[in-house]
Amino acid sequence: MGRSERGDDAAGVPTPVHGILLADKREGVTSAEVVRRVKRKVGGKVGHLGTLDPFATGLLPLCLGDATKIAQFLNTADKSYEGVIALGLATDTGDSTGRTREERPAPAFDAAALTAVAARFTGPSMQTPPMFSAIKQGGVPLYKLAREGIEVDRAPRAIVIHELQLEPISDRRVGFRVSCSKGTYIRVLAEDIGRELGTVAHLESLRRVAFGPFRLGHGAVDADLWDPASDTGLVTVRDALGHLAAVTLSEQAALAVRRGQPWVLRENQPDDPSVRLALFLTSTGAPLAVVERSDKGWRFARVLT
Repeated sequence: MGRSERGDDAAGVPTPVHGILLADKREGVTSAEVVRRVKRKVGGKVGHLGTLDPFATGLLPLCLGDATKIAQFLNTADKSYEGVIALGLATDTGDSTGRTREERPAPAFDAAALTAVAARFTGPSMQTPPMFSAIKQGGVPLYKLAREGIEVDRAPRAIVIHELQLEPISDRRVGFRVSCSKGTYIRVLAEDIGRELGTVAHLESLRRVAFGPFRLGHGAVDADLWDPASDTGLVTVRDALGHLAAVTLSEQAALAVRRGQPWVLRENQPDDPSVRLALFLTSTGAPLAVVERSDKGWRFARVLT
């Protein structure tokens, strides 16, 4: 995916690294802990895209250094997961880490039945977030209320299931692969699938395999084993924004961007009038700024230099 941008080494000082690290999160560790471990290895800021629950594994993109400036343009991306749904048992958390809430017999099903169920869940719908989530109500995360046995009303949210594949593993376990929009709770989807099959269910395992343009197969690494001196698992800021329309600027225009001069926005616009976000580049291809079309014209959404 290209080399990352990094600063010079200094004795006893972590090497600054700028780019997206494709981390393969281990089971049992929080996303915040992965950030802390990586931050000890590098200089500058570190942040993650799209939290993964502690029991989940897989792709956790980390923004390092200057790449923290572009998180807002990546966080809305679609995601893909694979895992296993356990039928016949519901938990208070909706996954394998919770306490048993209800048990029911698991009905007989086959591949054809699962294909029909998957079709009913594919497309846009409204989903009610679970109580065990980081969504805040009255300034308090819902999971804190849930731990106290308090349940409150939650407003349904619009989601889209782009693709859903279900396959039988055993008489009580269903394998799945799903591609979905931002904000989709796979634990809730697992419970809903169980309900559609005539029983209760919980999420037995979950692994994220894709986040927007990023894939586990793009060289994702275990953050604990990652060496900052290596480019393995790193994506440059330019490549991370490769989905945006690009506009290459002259040296004079590039200087105007650094100074925040608005004339450069009027004279350097994407040819496609439907484009809402674009990336300004220097003559050598280095990212300068993300610009956004609004009702009042183009504006700087984020200057990167």
